[in-house]
Amino acid sequence: MTDVVERVIEDGVATPPRAKGSIAVIAVLAAAVLLFAASRYGYFGDELYFLAAGRRPGWGYADQGPVLPLIARTMDTLAPGSYLVLRLPAVALTVLATVLCAELARMFGGGRSAQVLAAAGYASSPFLLLQGAMLTTNTVDTALWVIITWLLVCWVRSRRDALLLIAALITAIDLQVKWLIPFFWAAVAVGALIAGPREVVRRPLLWVGALIVVISAVPELLWQSGHGWPQLAMGGEIAGEQAILGGRLLFIPMSVILCGFLGTPLLLIGIWVLLRRNIFRSYRFLGVALLLLYLAFMITGGRVYYPAGMYAVVIAAGAVGAVTVLGRMPSVWRWSLATVLVALGIAATMLILEATPWRSADRITPPHNDAQAAVQIGVYGQFGWPELDDAVTRAYDGLTPAGRSHPILISDTYWQASALDQLGRAHLPPIYSPSRGFGYFATPPDGATAVLAVGGSEAPLQSQFEHVEPIGRVDTRLGFPGNTQNVTIWRCTGQRKPWSQVWPRWMHL
Repeated sequence: MTDVVERVIEDGVATPPRAKGSIAVIAVLAAAVLLFAASRYGYFGDELYFLAAGRRPGWGYADQGPVLPLIARTMDTLAPGSYLVLRLPAVALTVLATVLCAELARMFGGGRSAQVLAAAGYASSPFLLLQGAMLTTNTVDTALWVIITWLLVCWVRSRRDALLLIAALITAIDLQVKWLIPFFWAAVAVGALIAGPREVVRRPLLWVGALIVVISAVPELLWQSGHGWPQLAMGGEIAGEQAILGGRLLFIPMSVILCGFLGTPLLLIGIWVLLRRNIFRSYRFLGVALLLLYLAFMITGGRVYYPAGMYAVVIAAGAVGAVTVLGRMPSVWRWSLATVLVALGIAATMLILEATPWRSADRITPPHNDAQAAVQIGVYGQFGWPELDDAVTRAYDGLTPAGRSHPILISDTYWQASALDQLGRAHLPPIYSPSRGFGYFATPPDGATAVLAVGGSEAPLQSQFEHVEPIGRVDTRLGFPGNTQNVTIWRCTGQRKPWSQVWPRWMHL
């Protein structure tokens, strides 16, 4: 029997054939969009930080696990200085998540139309267009959640416990990316206890996998313990950052609209059908889990994209539900509605593209305030780094020969330090920063004859140095405020106290 007419019956649900050709087209288009976006502008601030961390390998870091620095170092070794090659893993994972979204719709009993709708809904989201083209913890974490969710759905259909063990192994990797995956499993476990299947939490291989995850996390936990648990302290910092974007009040609306014009209604439909339709009864725990994650991240002040790893499975359910409803309409109404949706989808996609790396740099307006910069951080965070390196290099070259004998650089932000570490390490002195994870890399030496301080205000510098004078300035048209805009470069001499005493007080998250 050919693939075209294959029907596999599992758990009472007919599995239609895969819409291979259509899904392949969507996957290729998504990859093309992401690769084009990935080739624009320049390094994102966090990507520069991963590169800097990768040159300082360790079991743990203040604000992340070792996976992203390892990936960044590997890709930069393969193609030094290429931010396009650096982003290839993120592009590949995002395209894989798109394909798995279609596969989830198929596993829910969706035919070709539902599979295509699910893939299109996931692939057209601003979340994909803005985040999938950059190597960030969020991009990798989201894709790994999609893979784990797909494995869970496979387990529900087949009850093959090896799938739970595989999901645990991927969880062990994800835990080295971000510390969000325990929230996922807690929500899934509670959802299963509420809505079933309760037996998932009793499977021995699931707990064997949990033990593997715990063992794999021991080195990072020891690192965190030895450094005062900075990862936990990051929660308060993130909650403060989210307050700029509306905080807890707007958390759920902003999280939902990440899915875009097509994905948002599919997400809402998906929540409804998972919770209310009997055909999705076996997967109801996934809808409950998403609601629990919304609640958990809203209370803890998490970022709006934290639950996004579950969007693929919910969008897939929504696509099946939407196609089912459309199939009951008269053909005239069905085609009319489909035409309107396609037209609006194209218009909405064009608007989305106006806010993504499809625009030339000269058409991008500078941020008017911190809130706008925070909303479009993925765009503004890719500008200004070469100009920063040039300005600091000029300031350093302007020092006297005596001033260049044992100097160091200290930057106000970890993005600045990471940019100078990547772009200027061949011609600039060692770079330090008390900001976030960079502060844990190393403490400045006490024997430095001069310090070039990049950014920050004059008062804190005067508390540590006898002489502080401005010798340069960076103020790019585009860039993230405080990093490449309105930044002063200071020459500092006459160190008052040894850095071993001062640095712990300067360090901040």
